Amino acid sequence: MIIAEDLWKEFKVKGGAAVTAVKGVSFHVPRGEIFGFLGPNGAGKTTTINILCTLMRPTRGRAILNGWDVTEHPHRVRRSIGLVFQDPSLDERLTARENLEFHGMIYGMPGQRRRSQIDKVLSMVELEKRKDDLVKTFSGGMKRRLEIARGLMHQPGILFLDEPTLGLDPQTRSHIWDYLHRLREEEQITIFLTTHYMDEAENCSAIVIIDHGEIIALGTPEELKEKVGGDIICLKADDNRSAAEFVKRVYGHEVTAAGDSISFEVERGEEFLPSFIKSTDFEINSIGVRRPTLEDVFLKLTGHAIREESVDSMESMRAHVRMRRHG
Repeated sequence: MIIAEDLWKEFKVKGGAAVTAVKGVSFHVPRGEIFGFLGPNGAGKTTTINILCTLMRPTRGRAILNGWDVTEHPHRVRRSIGLVFQDPSLDERLTARENLEFHGMIYGMPGQRRRSQIDKVLSMVELEKRKDDLVKTFSGGMKRRLEIARGLMHQPGILFLDEPTLGLDPQTRSHIWDYLHRLREEEQITIFLTTHYMDEAENCSAIVIIDHGEIIALGTPEELKEKVGGDIICLKADDNRSAAEFVKRVYGHEVTAAGDSISFEVERGEEFLPSFIKSTDFEINSIGVRRPTLEDVFLKLTGHAIREESVDSMESMRAHVRMRRHG
């Protein structure tokens, strides 16, 4: 459903210099897959999704969606996709039904089909009882569900979700994912999402880890976790620097610092832990062993923890302007 081949995107800045936001990105997404772009703010996630959704032209390279080239046939591509932005984009002065009605009219859907589809998508996200309520009365999670329903109105083959649960509480995030999994099963739709939530990426069939505009790794969550190796020992000491030097000197393990703790990989962590504690020459405040997570994968492959995500307001604004212009 999606083919990206050697995508590059450069932006001109003051003084004539160029900033490269996407550097040679290539991947394929099969039909019916939940495909995730995992990375921090500024990694190139939103720029890539904007290229795929025809909101931005690549500097070079090509992208094919549902058989259509995004540069040569942008209108065909737009008919094939639904898009949920990072920022809320509903008209809160309208009801849920009116928001969907307006979207269907923009896509030229006949009246009967439009009304039928409104009932279907509202039922899918469990908002049918609120269809005549003003959107300004909705909670954040309800608004997100309505945005997903709107993205499905014209029955696209691909649904793009840019940070679909950003700012939502854990329970609401879980509910959103219940809807997305059901959507994939019932509609056989391909879902492409960007996220910086590691636990959210576990829902994906395949994941791209991207940082500074480049793809660092691609695979299923389990395949990526295998890159870490064994178990992860996490510890906090009175002096983490001395503890890290001890681990390197005595055991030869590479140590990673993250926040107020350090971590390193070992084989058979539960067997390693008792003898390690006895051998230390520093004060341990806390220590534990666990299986690798995608956070560990990102840390190992990039050398740093994922940075806190924030919305790039300028890029979001440009995306909204382009979408309104394209209609």
